[in-house]
Amino acid sequence: MKRLTIGIIDLVCKGPTTTLWARAMHANLASIMPQVVATWCEQEGHAVQLVCYTGLEDLRKELPKGVDLVFISAFTESALLAYALSNYFRRQGAVTVLGGPHARCYPEDAVRYFDFVLGFTTLATIQEVLHNCQPQRPEGKHLSAGKQPSHLPGVRERWKFIEPTLKKAPVLKMVPMIGSVGCPYTCAFCIDATVDYQPLSVEIIKDDLRFLLTKFDKPVVGWHDPNFGVRFTETMDAIAAAAPLKSFRFMAESSLSILTEEHLQVLNNHGFEALLPGVESWYELGNKSRTARLAGEEKVKRVAEHVNLMFQYVPYVQTNFVLGLDSDLGAEPFELTKRFVDLSPAAFPGYSLLSAFGEAAPLNLDYQRNHRVLPFPFHFLNNHLAMNVKPLNYEWVDFYDKVIDLTAYTFSNKAIYRRYMASPSRAAKWMNTMRAVSSEGFGRLRFFKKVREKLVHDRAFRQYFEGESQELPAFYKEIIQRDLGVWWQWLPTGAMEHNQNAYLLKKTASHSS
Repeated sequence: MKRLTIGIIDLVCKGPTTTLWARAMHANLASIMPQVVATWCEQEGHAVQLVCYTGLEDLRKELPKGVDLVFISAFTESALLAYALSNYFRRQGAVTVLGGPHARCYPEDAVRYFDFVLGFTTLATIQEVLHNCQPQRPEGKHLSAGKQPSHLPGVRERWKFIEPTLKKAPVLKMVPMIGSVGCPYTCAFCIDATVDYQPLSVEIIKDDLRFLLTKFDKPVVGWHDPNFGVRFTETMDAIAAAAPLKSFRFMAESSLSILTEEHLQVLNNHGFEALLPGVESWYELGNKSRTARLAGEEKVKRVAEHVNLMFQYVPYVQTNFVLGLDSDLGAEPFELTKRFVDLSPAAFPGYSLLSAFGEAAPLNLDYQRNHRVLPFPFHFLNNHLAMNVKPLNYEWVDFYDKVIDLTAYTFSNKAIYRRYMASPSRAAKWMNTMRAVSSEGFGRLRFFKKVREKLVHDRAFRQYFEGESQELPAFYKEIIQRDLGVWWQWLPTGAMEHNQNAYLLKKTASHSS
């Protein structure tokens, strides 16, 4: 096999941006798998260049040149940019490969624009691509291993590809690590719901932490585990074995069921400074929050007490909620969330609109069977720009009225001030305020209001939301064209449309054959 020149592009962002949040944090959102693939390809003897696109660079100047093979990693919101880039590189004779969440969620669509589309990816998967590096036309090949890999190259092996991205981070430089894949919980809307939980090597964790102490005085580590700390004692013992306590600053996403006071004390001793637990719903998923028998007001009080307890041990907590679940009805779930904002003022609430990402979760089949999934372009599928599932218990205008009211309440001057005063550290005060006044708080509120206005005054816009029309409103097309900029000309014909029921059709075909 000849030595290939390989480009790897990690799309953190779907287009140019100048927001305060992007400047501060996008370089810290680099994915691990592009670095892993880069490492594997180099170990196979190939020349590799990795580009992490944060939205702040001129992508035309950043792209690798003279490549034989290009891997692109994309979340679904970046899919159209990924499709445009694939078209650009294919025109130059390169073979293109798509990986990342979008490849797992929408493989039937992605094979129209890539030579290879990767689901679960192991070293053997990458070797297959390398050994068959030829254009696949008219349709690409979908490759997927039986499960997630049991071993991934650690930070020491990936450092060559981590360091250039960290240099783009102005202040906070967060190194991505992972201790496990999959999740033991089965939240029906989650991409990890059907992925078996699998811990990775604690020896690699120890080695990576020791290595980082040679690069930073007090390294900042962001754990990419879907649910950190499931095997709590083993993970904490590995951290403790690497260096004296509080040699690191850690951030992780976990569940309230794991974050008991005993565990919080241990996390505090080990240097954990930010935790992101999922609350999701006041009526469902109580196993994640140790409130299996509670719902409504009682669950709000219990969760608020738990979150307030967390602030005795960690300075930053983000609580994650999903709005528009089928268990939600009327004003109560929104009012309960406002009540939580009052009871736990230091926590930063992260709101997601219920979304169905293709094959991400079995629940999406039910939405498709009931004709509830809308064909919003991938560009808007990021949990807040578009809700592509028609809500079960709300009319659209009523739903957006409630989302706007909750968002305005959460990011009112009063709430921002209370959050600022309640936050226990200067860093937390700064982070919460920046997020509130940037695209996440004020920006989303402005966007929700625009959508609500269109729903009321634009009949064609409303018909699209109701599923009565398949014609994309100009409002959305203009956003895509503006965001893609120079890459709009490279967007393949038909890329803005996809079959929102492809997962159901695939399952139906497999059962009938």
